[in-house]
Amino acid sequence: MDHPFYTRGHNPTVAILRKKIAALEAAEECLVFSSGSASIAAAVISSVNAGDHVICVDKPYSWTNKLLNNLLPRFQVEVTMVDGKNPQNFVDALKPNTKVFMLESPNSITFEVQDIKAITDVAKQNGITTILDNSYATPLNQQPITLGVDIVVHSASKYLNGHSDVVAGVLCCSRQKAEQIFASEFMTLGGIISPNDAWLMIRGLRTLHIRMERVAHSTPKVVEFLKQHPRVKKVYYPFDPDNSQYELAKKQMKRPAGQFSIELDATEITQAERFCDNLQRFILGCSWGGHESLIFPTCALVSSENYGELPYPWTLVRFYVGLEEPEVLIQDLSQALEKMYEEA
Repeated sequence: MDHPFYTRGHNPTVAILRKKIAALEAAEECLVFSSGSASIAAAVISSVNAGDHVICVDKPYSWTNKLLNNLLPRFQVEVTMVDGKNPQNFVDALKPNTKVFMLESPNSITFEVQDIKAITDVAKQNGITTILDNSYATPLNQQPITLGVDIVVHSASKYLNGHSDVVAGVLCCSRQKAEQIFASEFMTLGGIISPNDAWLMIRGLRTLHIRMERVAHSTPKVVEFLKQHPRVKKVYYPFDPDNSQYELAKKQMKRPAGQFSIELDATEITQAERFCDNLQRFILGCSWGGHESLIFPTCALVSSENYGELPYPWTLVRFYVGLEEPEVLIQDLSQALEKMYEEA
């Protein structure tokens, strides 16, 4: 894997990045891709053949969903989506041809948590490969491999890079599995990262611990404000003490991350739009992990041809808390919520 014959397979700067991320994830090896969706696709495709069956948590990252439910069925791979909050659902969905459990803990919109150890125990008893998207938690807050997961993937565009200037993905696993993926899916499909982007990611890793400490400090304060506000119907946040999975989240993750979602108490789409439009400190965006706070409102997707396929209400807004002072963010949220019901 490290023979410097051709830069698609080996680059010295990328090699340094791979070693750093593997160490963070307590993995033997790491491969770096040009996007998170590329790393997820390589992990899944390397683990299935025509006629196999995959069990995936429902409401996963949108491109994971498209891979499993749009692309792989063209090649006779069967997929079952289950509520991942109960490990028994994986047992109940098992088939003789089940080869992969696809996990995402917490998941990327409503942040349900899976009992990773319980699910990997089931997988090992049945010879099933477990893949987990760890983009939310980062390896500083959660190391799935220590809980029995076979392959860990990330959208490295998020926290691992942390500066909103690189699109990348990573895949961490055993050396044997990495060599298999490298020789096939990685080299054949060629979804590589550039050396310059690898250098930028190495830069980003140097501040990862400081950035994660900051969002762990700020986010609970913002969430607590929103929980008490009469124009917020519900909060989705694994580290909310009122969340039914709070104890599991604390057991599996060392501290909170900066993402959560809310449901607005709105009766018209214009009210949700007005709330978002009046925010001054939150930028509209679908990613996270940089210094700036972001929102991703589902009301922005209502006119999309794919909206009818979304399992979320138009009142839902996903937040990413960046590095700003929490008091500044709370003040901004307060004024935007107050204007939500105003007529244009």
